[in-house]
Amino acid sequence: MSYTAPVKDMLFNMQHLAHIEQIAQIPGFEDAGLDTAAAVLEECARFTEGVLAPLNFEGDKNPSSWKDGVVTATPGFKDAFRQFTEGGWQGLQHPQDFGGQGLPKTIGAACTEMLNSANMSFALCPLLTDGAIEALLTAGSDELKAIYLEKLISGQWTGTMNLTEPQAGSDLALVRTRAEPQPDGTYKVFGTKIFITWGEHDMAENIVHLVLARVAGAPEGVKGISLFVVPKFLVNQDGSLGARNDAHCVSIEHKLGIKASPTAVLQFGDHGGAVGYLVGEENRGLEYMFIMMNAARYGVGMQGIAVAERAYQKAVQYARDRVQSRPVDGSINASAAIIHHPDVRRMLMTMRATTEGCRAMATVAAAAYDAAHHHPDAEVRKQNATFYEFMVPLVKGYSTEMSPEVASLGVQVHGGMGFIEETGAAQYYRDAKILTIYEGTTAIQANDLVGRKTARDGGQTARAIAAQIEKTEAELLASGTPAAKTVARRLAAARQAFLDVVDFVIGGAKVSPNAVFAGSVPYLLLAGKLVAGWQLARSLLVAEDLLPKGQDEAFLRAKITTAQFYAEHILVKAPGLRDSIVEGAASVTDLALDAF
Repeated sequence: MSYTAPVKDMLFNMQHLAHIEQIAQIPGFEDAGLDTAAAVLEECARFTEGVLAPLNFEGDKNPSSWKDGVVTATPGFKDAFRQFTEGGWQGLQHPQDFGGQGLPKTIGAACTEMLNSANMSFALCPLLTDGAIEALLTAGSDELKAIYLEKLISGQWTGTMNLTEPQAGSDLALVRTRAEPQPDGTYKVFGTKIFITWGEHDMAENIVHLVLARVAGAPEGVKGISLFVVPKFLVNQDGSLGARNDAHCVSIEHKLGIKASPTAVLQFGDHGGAVGYLVGEENRGLEYMFIMMNAARYGVGMQGIAVAERAYQKAVQYARDRVQSRPVDGSINASAAIIHHPDVRRMLMTMRATTEGCRAMATVAAAAYDAAHHHPDAEVRKQNATFYEFMVPLVKGYSTEMSPEVASLGVQVHGGMGFIEETGAAQYYRDAKILTIYEGTTAIQANDLVGRKTARDGGQTARAIAAQIEKTEAELLASGTPAAKTVARRLAAARQAFLDVVDFVIGGAKVSPNAVFAGSVPYLLLAGKLVAGWQLARSLLVAEDLLPKGQDEAFLRAKITTAQFYAEHILVKAPGLRDSIVEGAASVTDLALDAF
């Protein structure tokens, strides 16, 4: 069950793909270069490997429990959370003005991966707190910031995001929770929220709920939703905790996976009304909540990478230890460890290449976020913001769709033992499935990619990314090595497939929306495969350049092989996806509804 953080791969991506030394030139990040990144990652690895990882299997066997409105975390979680907060991990990438460390997202994302690889149920709590912090930083009043941010950033209090209701899943236009204005400027909040991650627990002193609700007289639909801070405990003028608010957990869900993370049903206002404080302006709540959701969507993408990495490590460990059958080439005249068998190696390479490709893609996206938010040049900020926004549905959508596939391969490598819970392989498979669902299903990410990220600007951003990929193809061809030429050919074919789909989306988004959106998820998967493959192609070029310089030969040769495998076994699927999108829409929508 052990976990080893892939620090070397993370630092390679930061240095050579995300160019962290350039990020360290941005005002405020001067001390956040490669040396700082290495020190932070090594310390995070010690914490996640030594404290969180040993609790992961225990959390699956002994989940959080609910009794009489009180949720008790898995044994060991409360002490681990104390160590997490004492280490300053919650505030890693939040502003120093409120007690954070102010490090770039490029470093924070790697730590997020480690936390989730070690223990995804645990890591969900700080992930939601991060979203609450982002929303308050962006839209909270000075008073709300003064009351809540320092405690959230320290980890003394945790945060939640309350969108979903029993009758309103992803369709937030149907939200019914109501907020009634009070003479003192507060609001009384009434309603039920479901699927609230870490909505109740015993690990922190207070829980700060950010709640979507309607004020009386607000417009119908999404334009009439406001956002409120509704704390579990009210806060006194001196910052101390006051009375219990009228916000209570009435149950927690019994789930397929992430069992140690309590998913709460919260009831607001059953005893006179929960006291809430307006965030920003009335009727702009969805706009503010999207700040949380965008932060969380990237974070969920990191979770996909994280659980895939953990499943891969577990599968490799088992494949090295499990002795069964002689190798087909006769190289060993006895039963051998199954890692010698070609199909096992194919599965392990698929797991490895997909995970590393998504990690590289997410690291580059994080660097774009840092430049978009902090670079002194306005044009540089704009360009990076556009790139990052295009990347978010890919990081969230593709990285989470690949994670249950990778975890499933992990079970397959184990054979029959993978189906037995005691081996631990099945937990990663079960845990991974939620990632394609929460913070917006894959179809919601894909609809965003089609509508807001592709059709809205006439494909300008998508084509600009394709142009960058084409430059990498030229560099691969100039290298001239067999591996580089192979990757260039596959990358070019995938890029052309991508451009064909972009043309299809632009041409049909308004005149044939059903046809375009029938292929929205395949388009997202195609784009994700392409961008991850592009980053691995860049990795190959770096590895080829460093090899003659006497650096870590085994690591660099593995980079080259992994990139070539990705091109030959994963990128090759892009043209097929193109065909199903551009030519296969009718077979999606033509069957009569009553024939299903």
